[in-house]
Amino acid sequence: MEIEFADRKLEKICNDQKALQREYGKDNAKRIRRRLDDLDAAENLAVMKALFPGRLHPLTGDRSGQFSLDLKHPLRLIFEPADEPPAVKEDGGVDWERVRRVRIIGIVDTHK
Repeated sequence: MEIEFADRKLEKICNDQKALQREYGKDNAKRIRRRLDDLDAAENLAVMKALFPGRLHPLTGDRSGQFSLDLKHPLRLIFEPADEPPAVKEDGGVDWERVRRVRIIGIVDTHK
């Protein structure tokens, strides 16, 4: 999949292992990089869902339309589909197999 970032600061941190370590610690930096590499290697979001059952899920409420991918508790990689036109089914739900581009929104504790 293609990966883009919500802002340049996040992109810079995510693409620099030392910056990731400074921001999130050594263990989290490794997991973040691994998940980003997994997203990059996956053909579509359905592949990621199959690889990480229960660890990749859509969010609700004020984060509706976004997805969470577990890192090391409590951190989550938050992203949204970024396909143009949007990869949606007739019922309005996300068509996981057609999502081929994602936008990384942040690395956060969604339970706060």
